Amino acid sequence: MAVKVATLVPSGGDFLASRGFCLFERGVPRRIPVRTGYRVRVSEKRRPATPWPPVETDAPEIHVKAPGPGTDLAMHYTECFGCGDVDNGLHIRSTVGDGGIVYSKFPVTRAHQGAPGLAHGGLLACAFDEALGSTVGNLLRRPAVTGKLETDFLRPVPIGTTLFIAARVDGVAGRKIYASADGHLDSTDGPVAVRARGLFVQVGLEHFTSHGDPDSLAKFSQTTPERREDWDINP
Repeated sequence: MAVKVATLVPSGGDFLASRGFCLFERGVPRRIPVRTGYRVRVSEKRRPATPWPPVETDAPEIHVKAPGPGTDLAMHYTECFGCGDVDNGLHIRSTVGDGGIVYSKFPVTRAHQGAPGLAHGGLLACAFDEALGSTVGNLLRRPAVTGKLETDFLRPVPIGTTLFIAARVDGVAGRKIYASADGHLDSTDGPVAVRARGLFVQVGLEHFTSHGDPDSLAKFSQTTPERREDWDINP
């Protein structure tokens, strides 16, 4: 990320200060009068990129019971706002791809607006939370919950478009699972509109029964009865 910094310099500088004032002196943001004969030079300082994952991790191990490439993933719960049959929900559908990638589609409708004609940023973040959580749960077969989610909004997402999200697990450090995703407009190779990175934390299954409905596991199993005997994925 580039940060613009304005510095007072003698009159050989690049840009004249507007009406004798500037906002920075030696990089410190404050409004000060510019001395006679001084100008403002604007430069860019680039911040170092934050490494991802931010800690040392082990390579993720795909579970032996993880669905294989080409598998269309079922909703994990019919009342889930992300993938369930909920009125005005996100209705995300996901498919396992090659190389540990899970592809999800988010059709953006008028119900998802923030500004007129554009997707709400919070719902875009919600879509990535769903896509990343589904990737972690289905590939690693570990119950996990979102600990942190970062989103970078690179361009607007209009209603009527479909966001194609490609998600992957990047590393595992104990109970911490790191995952990231890119969201492409209208095709898998379309322009990237949103990027996200998430930290998921492995929990015991009692997390859902003690903090949510006591019959949470039964509800999950009713949605996908074929997995009743080995259900242990992230909702």
